[in-house]
Amino acid sequence: MTNHRFKKALRLTIILIKGALIGVANIIPGVSGGTMAVSMGVYDQLIKAITSLRRSFYQSLRFLAPYICGAVLGIAALSFIIRITLDRFPLQTAGLFIGLILGGLPALIVKSKIRLIKPGYAGLFIFSFALILTLALVNEPELQDSTFTFSIQSGLQLFAVGTIAAATMIIPGVSGSLIMMLLGWYNTIIVQISLFIEAVFTLNTEAFLNGLIFLSLLGAGIVAGILGVAKLIEMLFRKASKLTYAFILGLIAASPMAILLGLSHSVFTLTNILTALPAAAAGFLLALLLSRQPAVV
Repeated sequence: MTNHRFKKALRLTIILIKGALIGVANIIPGVSGGTMAVSMGVYDQLIKAITSLRRSFYQSLRFLAPYICGAVLGIAALSFIIRITLDRFPLQTAGLFIGLILGGLPALIVKSKIRLIKPGYAGLFIFSFALILTLALVNEPELQDSTFTFSIQSGLQLFAVGTIAAATMIIPGVSGSLIMMLLGWYNTIIVQISLFIEAVFTLNTEAFLNGLIFLSLLGAGIVAGILGVAKLIEMLFRKASKLTYAFILGLIAASPMAILLGLSHSVFTLTNILTALPAAAAGFLLALLLSRQPAVV
């Protein structure tokens, strides 16, 4: 393999990893896929590519495709592992993602070129910070059963949930999975994704078709939500970039606290804290490294 091809393969691998982290972040309660995209240093480019799909379809799709593939592969490959680690090592898993979030902050602060001591920026920062903490504090366990039976009503509900969750999913600091929990659909979605993946490998036709209908409706809602909100975010970056960055910084700064608030008090033992710190440090270093890598192949 030539040096050029090696570098291109390496860049593609890095982009797939970024996509996987963004995808996995969206299925973890309290963690934001938008925040992860900011930490990876690709948020504004992803928003621009999404809103440019109609004008420059092939160019935008060429940019988005590796991230989408990475996100899908990440969710498919890691959804089982994440569920296990969240159950057995919740604080350590939270520490890893907190590190990933904080690791992208230095690059974002430099890029934003804002001074938070100014009243307007400070006010937006405090408002968005408080907003995320409020969302975290009002979170309640969902009551909905994890089974899904297709009907016109359940199909419309699923589409609406996908739209709402996706709209919040791409806003840094706002956890799409947390919104799904508040709407009572998080457990259903996670279980149905797992059942669909299992059906693919076991060649269970009935479960496969049921999962395909479920994921198609959810996916259609997610696409609608992302396209709707991405346009608004692009306009805010274009017309008031510094104010938008101040708002986003507040969302991201509150995210670690929101993640910790979502954990049971019983996990905060000395052993768990001491083992969570290296996980946080590893996440921080990984995000710091990835945020400095090129966003395109």
